Amino acid sequence: MLTFEKKILMKPLYLVFALIISVTGFAQSGELFFLKGKVVTTVKELREVNVYNLRSESSTATDETGNYSLFVKVGDTLRFQSLQTETKKIVLTEADVKKSLLVTQLLPKIIELEEVEIQDHSNINAVSLGILDKPAKKYTPAERRLKTATDLDATASAGMMAGGSIGLDPILNAISGRTEMLKKELEVERKERLITKVENQFKPEYFTNRLKIPSEYVKGFLYYIADDSKLDEYMKKKNKGLAKFRLSEMASQYLTLLKNGKE
Repeated sequence: MLTFEKKILMKPLYLVFALIISVTGFAQSGELFFLKGKVVTTVKELREVNVYNLRSESSTATDETGNYSLFVKVGDTLRFQSLQTETKKIVLTEADVKKSLLVTQLLPKIIELEEVEIQDHSNINAVSLGILDKPAKKYTPAERRLKTATDLDATASAGMMAGGSIGLDPILNAISGRTEMLKKELEVERKERLITKVENQFKPEYFTNRLKIPSEYVKGFLYYIADDSKLDEYMKKKNKGLAKFRLSEMASQYLTLLKNGKE
């Protein structure tokens, strides 16, 4: 059995062991680790992400590749925050702090746009605003070129009348020649436009079955009707009934021409 004196001597030893154990435990729980981490996300050209330690209130920022480093302890909470990603918090485990590189996935931030109301302003135009009495005429390319040449011709003529100069005659002749050429170009455009309208409105079978025009002569018939002003007017007004009647009349004339040509 232990004597009283020995018991007295043993008490300081117990206290020392208890102190050593408590200090060791405290040291382990408060141990600092140098953490290396990396942020990954689907955001292209991600700017820096702020990494904030809520316990120590220390922070750092990721570099251009998403890497960062800072001192942490087990149980620390890290907050990842940027303008381009959703804020994320993680609590560090012992396994986390012992990793050679802690990778954290961040989600891209979804920016909700304010509701936009689209209003129809198609009724607002130069006529409704009182700028024009009627809608402005729309010109085809050939019509626009002819109008430009005609306006230039009138301007040059007025200038000659005001200043008077024989040297302007060749210029006027050149302008007049170009005007005539543009008029012919406009006429060709008008014919082509009429042929296209007829082809879009009537199927090929209409010409062969209804108008009795041989299939090999249908194209020639289209060029034949391209000069007809009445048909052009009916097609412009989208009067299909009158257009059919006029086509029937012209088909009879065309078939007669074909018959006479063969005789």
